[in-house]
Amino acid sequence: MSTERMPNPAALIPGAMEALTAVTSAIAGAGVDGRLLALSHLRAGQINGCAPCVAGGVHQAQRHGVTADQVHAVVAWRETPWFSDEERAALALTEAVTRLADRPDPVPDQVWDMAATHFDHKELAALLLNIAIANAFNRLNVPTRRQAGAW
Repeated sequence: MSTERMPNPAALIPGAMEALTAVTSAIAGAGVDGRLLALSHLRAGQINGCAPCVAGGVHQAQRHGVTADQVHAVVAWRETPWFSDEERAALALTEAVTRLADRPDPVPDQVWDMAATHFDHKELAALLLNIAIANAFNRLNVPTRRQAGAW
């Protein structure tokens, strides 16, 4: 286990944590099922190796009624029967947006079009903001070696 390098950067800059929290609250109020937001947050945290975000994502998922099978298998969602088409679309979008540098067409039409069949523009906006905020927290926690459970 690594030692934390410093406190959470957002906690050190006045107003930063409140701003991030305000975005998170706005996303939660946009009408997208909390289960989808939790699964998306969890998957982004897994991809980025963010221990606090994975732990927090699991707790968030459980609070929103995500099944134990889904929580345990979200890392391999394509190979399991436990995810709806809507959840798969949100997870595919999460992976593409989280891994922008991994391919020449970062968010292929196939991924976007599948998400757009399940979500309207406001819902897509909420999902994209959720992915962005999850990645922002990942990028604050990973380099500072924040530990899971140190909320």
